[in-house]
Amino acid sequence: MSYVNEIYEKVVAKNPSEPEFHQAIKEVLDSIAVVIEANEEEYRKLGLLERLVEPERLIAFRVPWVDDNGQVQVNKGFRVQFNSAIGPYKGGLRFHPSVNQGILKFLGFEQIFKNSLTGLPIGGGKGGSDFDPKGKSEMEVMRFCQSFMTELYKYIGADQDVPAGDIGVGGREIGYLFGQYKRITGLYEGVLTGKGLTWGGSLVRTQATGYGAIYILDEMLKQNGKELAGKTVLISGSGNVAIYATEKCQQLGAKVVAMNDSNGYIYDPNGIQLDIIKDIKEVRRGRIKEYVEAVPTATYTEGKGIWTIPCNIAVPCATQNEIDLEDAKTLVAGGVMAVVEGSNMPTTLEATEYFQENGILFMPGKAANAGGVATSALEMSQNSQRLSWTFEEVDEMLQNIMVDIYRKTADAAERYDLAGNFVAGANIAGFEKVVDAMMSQGIV
Repeated sequence: MSYVNEIYEKVVAKNPSEPEFHQAIKEVLDSIAVVIEANEEEYRKLGLLERLVEPERLIAFRVPWVDDNGQVQVNKGFRVQFNSAIGPYKGGLRFHPSVNQGILKFLGFEQIFKNSLTGLPIGGGKGGSDFDPKGKSEMEVMRFCQSFMTELYKYIGADQDVPAGDIGVGGREIGYLFGQYKRITGLYEGVLTGKGLTWGGSLVRTQATGYGAIYILDEMLKQNGKELAGKTVLISGSGNVAIYATEKCQQLGAKVVAMNDSNGYIYDPNGIQLDIIKDIKEVRRGRIKEYVEAVPTATYTEGKGIWTIPCNIAVPCATQNEIDLEDAKTLVAGGVMAVVEGSNMPTTLEATEYFQENGILFMPGKAANAGGVATSALEMSQNSQRLSWTFEEVDEMLQNIMVDIYRKTADAAERYDLAGNFVAGANIAGFEKVVDAMMSQGIV
């Protein structure tokens, strides 16, 4: 049995009932098999893959809090500190009912390679809770965040582990978490990113993941003789990533015609009016269906189906495994030429393979959505230096980082005779840097 298959089988046996984690491990190991086979004897001796797939630390705790009726509620809290070979752990906190240990391990494992690709000194981690901020009052969210940080603070720090936001954790939640950390420790340090601009945050951080995905899309198209201007784009989701991916697409001359949320999708053949989406989602915290009340020419459809709309480019920005094989077939039949993952692993393995087999330009999330964590690392730098850079300075650095990620990804694929396979290229480029650091630091 090959070393890759041996490790995958061990992961499945040791981590039952964690399908997302299994999927992430398989996708990465299969795509870097050419590198592993070339170094198998040394990697086996050092137990390198065994160490790579096992988190350095897995923290689980209960989070008791009191709701507005005086009733005590209890949620689960987690922090997965996966790999610190190239820097302190870095990765978001997710507050959502779907959060469990397996999903966070999948996200933390992906984060290792995503962070490596940025070229910045940050390791991989992830965390969160099964708490759902939706429908909770401001005071309930604050009490939960304070209770969550009362346990988490023991394991994080500016040079140890620097969480950020993710699904369900925006500026409001980061503020409550940071306030409690400062209250407990007496330290005003860059322990969280995504902070408010008046107290240590970075310009562009809000836009970074969405902008970054489109910057790498634009570079991929240019390097393959195509252009973004004039293209029809579908963007799933309507949160932070989707909103700013839409904004950057529009700035670069593309037309985004559809967005969605967990209830259904809107289709506006004239192009999404982003100011209306921002008002619904960022100001009123409403549902996407409210768009058709302001734009009568648009349509709203309950349930899934956004990928049935013909398009040139698809940018999934919602959640994992939202594009399956049937969706991929529908997109290809509808004329898609490029797919860029704005979220973490939104495309199943079967769908990814189908896109690649049909010559679709496909950029995986660990490369395409690295803009958020890259700008988080830039926020860490500003905090360490007690500086605040301009929007233009940070945006230029972000664009340079995303263009560099494309080049690293394309170059790694070409070095192993896999030209155009950006999934393999991203995994190889991220893996090589992490493995070099692990081997240099001994058996730890």
